[in-house]
This record gives sequence, structure tokens and C-alpha cells, in this order.
Amino acid sequence: MAKQDSANMEPAESHAQSICEVLLILGSKWALLVLEALLPGAQRFNQLQRNVAVVKTQSLTDTLRHLEKYDLVHREVFPTIPVTVEYSLTEKGREFYAALQEMSTWVRKWGGTAQQSNDRVGRMP
Repeated sequence: MAKQDSANMEPAESHAQSICEVLLILGSKWALLVLEALLPGAQRFNQLQRNVAVVKTQSLTDTLRHLEKYDLVHREVFPTIPVTVEYSLTEKGREFYAALQEMSTWVRKWGGTAQQSNDRVGRMP
């Protein structure tokens, strides 16, 4: 039987599955950087590439495909010559980024704890 976190919450296994899905999305090395770069609005590929200059072209392409697969990024193709492609955050992408900001707040409050614990363990005789 699944352990309940509280009377009104889903089983703990459901929480673990949800967290695993988030980790799959974040598995792309540059996902957070690309999401943040798209926050101000839609951008063409070259503009986005300039804004995330540390990311190589192929890695940016792979990251955009990854985020598009999870419906966090929308890719719109315009029938121009040459073809114009714009990328933007979907509603899901904007909400996902908001959730990441909450995680950032948690890290600011509790972030040093793991390193401090590791330091203490390392000093033990």
C-alpha cells in the first residue's frame, strides 16, 4: 500500500513519478539557460544563439528539440525565403520556469546545508 504524505495528498509514489518527469526535462544540459533566454519573448534561432553564447549550435538545436518534445517551447516556422523560425515559451514552459524559481528560493534558504554537511563529515576522524 502506498504511503500517504497527508490525508489530502496523493501517494508518495505519484510524487516520485512527477519529480522524475521534471528531472527528465532538466536532463538537457542547457535547458534552464534556454528557458530563461526565452522568458522575454519569441526569438529567432540566431538571436537565441547570441543570447546563450556558451551553447554550441548543435547543443542548442538538441536542447530546443528536447524542450519542444515536452511542450515547453513552441517552434513556429514562417514561409519566407529563407525560412524564418521563431521559438517561444508555451504556457507550460512559463509555468515550469515559475516552478524553477520556487526551487531557487528554496536553495537560497537551504542551499548551503548539503555542502556544510559534507564538510563536517569530511572532518570526522
